[in-house]
Amino acid sequence: MMAGAQEQRLKLLGPGTGVSMYTIRVQMALCIKELSYDFLPEDPWSKSDLLLASNPVYKKLPVLIHTGRPVCESLIIVQYLDDAFAGNSTSILPTDPYSRAVARFWASYIDDKLFPSCIGILKTAKQHERADKVEETLAAFGLLEAALAECSKEGEAEALFFGGGSLGLLDIALGCYLPWIKAIGHLAAMPPFLDAARTPKLAAWAERFRAAEPVRALLPAEDKVEEYISTVLYPKWNAALTASATN
Repeated sequence: MMAGAQEQRLKLLGPGTGVSMYTIRVQMALCIKELSYDFLPEDPWSKSDLLLASNPVYKKLPVLIHTGRPVCESLIIVQYLDDAFAGNSTSILPTDPYSRAVARFWASYIDDKLFPSCIGILKTAKQHERADKVEETLAAFGLLEAALAECSKEGEAEALFFGGGSLGLLDIALGCYLPWIKAIGHLAAMPPFLDAARTPKLAAWAERFRAAEPVRALLPAEDKVEEYISTVLYPKWNAALTASATN
């Protein structure tokens, strides 16, 4: 390969665990756009010089490197890929400006509200706080159920995905969390969050998303996520709670 072509090749820095929902989100976008890339596994607890140089502000993964320049934050990376490779395969974001704004809004809502509430269920041992997080999570899924319904136009067949007939920004923004959502529910000994009686459209969407090409191969098994939560995250949460109690 020529030096210039090598410099142009996409590089993705991400944890080597295989369960990082944010790295998986970017990998989904790369697959949808039919882009080849080099995956550079990183240890998130022992940050490399490349990571620190690529993301000196937050020092977090994932990071995409394109033509030697880093792009950080998973949702920003997905949108960058869609813009930078507009001629590759289908578009991830809608072309209509208003629809793009709506998709961005709900994608941010998923990251800022839905998932923090969901994983917050496991991060507290107090029953009333856990109950509050469960209520917040169910309410958030209810709002997304309504958002998915908006994708169905009057007089037309029901949309398969948030993106309509093909996978879009909201699909991968929420879909990357599906194994985590199931794992959290199982560890918390709760009924499924995406229930056919309570959120029928989302429950049906989740099944279609898990089976969709080219993203299905990227979703980790639920038990792998459970193991990661139990062996990696629980000890860190407990250590943080202990430190907070002693300060």
